[in-house]
Amino acid sequence: MLHTHTRDHTALPESPAPADYGELTFQRCLWCGTPAYRRSFCRACGSRAFAPERSAGVGVIVRRYGHTAPHNTWIVAMDEGFNLVCEVSRTAPAAVAIGARVRVVRAVAAVGQGLPVVELTRPEPPLERWW
Repeated sequence: MLHTHTRDHTALPESPAPADYGELTFQRCLWCGTPAYRRSFCRACGSRAFAPERSAGVGVIVRRYGHTAPHNTWIVAMDEGFNLVCEVSRTAPAAVAIGARVRVVRAVAAVGQGLPVVELTRPEPPLERWW
């Protein structure tokens, strides 16, 4: 008779469910300590063992995410050391600058319903005619 149950699987710690939309959680590799956001393996050592951590939710805009992106989409380097593709709210795309400080407004959305949302910590002045 063939037995299919051959070994026990070790359960990895599960990431906690965010309490509200403003809480951002990320993963830290248990082997090398590299931070990551929603990855299945560590980009530095290849490990699949992660521990969830809570982010402070602040970072710096690094660059625009594609020229044909349908939203005001940017890549943000979070203070903990991982990058996050997100949408900047309450600001025109022309007012967002590389190096601007941002904070997370909505960290999670329903599956397939958008990106994390950030806003500038120091709002830019309204765009006026410069000529």
